[in-house]
Amino acid sequence: MATAIAAVALPHAAATALRCWRLRRAIDWAVLRGFGLLSAAGGLVGALLFARLGSRALTLALAALLILTSIAGLADWASRWHPRGPAAWLLGLVSGFFGGLAGNQGGLRIVALSAFSLTPIALVATATAAGVLVDAARTPIYLWRAGSGLVPIAGHIALATAGVLAGTILGERILLGLSPQRFRRVTAIAVGALGLWLLTQAF
Repeated sequence: MATAIAAVALPHAAATALRCWRLRRAIDWAVLRGFGLLSAAGGLVGALLFARLGSRALTLALAALLILTSIAGLADWASRWHPRGPAAWLLGLVSGFFGGLAGNQGGLRIVALSAFSLTPIALVATATAAGVLVDAARTPIYLWRAGSGLVPIAGHIALATAGVLAGTILGERILLGLSPQRFRRVTAIAVGALGLWLLTQAF
């Protein structure tokens, strides 16, 4: 699991960086300076804990996060709950921590940023920029732990990186054809199914 998370982190970081560049003009830098740095700090702490956990513990952590993300998506928590004040900043720290621990935190980050009254495009852009900071904090630790285990699958990582970069560009057009509700439900179901599968693998 440690090698798998490290392998996925590289294409993920590339896609996040590309998306951030494409949306750079919409980033709310005032929010990012505080929220993004807290997220990065949480990501670093989570990644350090990741380096100490065994494969089964990592699998359970990732499965739990995926299932919770699925539930949050199906329940539409992002539109139902809008944290205020310190709770929003704390959620930024927590989202970064979970991102560092098991590489999954996007749902929490969107919920936390919803407290800052950003426009939809600014919300996505600022969340993406915060993701870049989290990736910068956690990826070196992932790579250090995985070590030479990534060498045999370097070709797969390169192929996944090319695919995710193409998907980032083409996916923007495809998603315009889906309603936000349908996209949220389809994604939530897929993420939940993956979480349940990982849970069965852990036991």
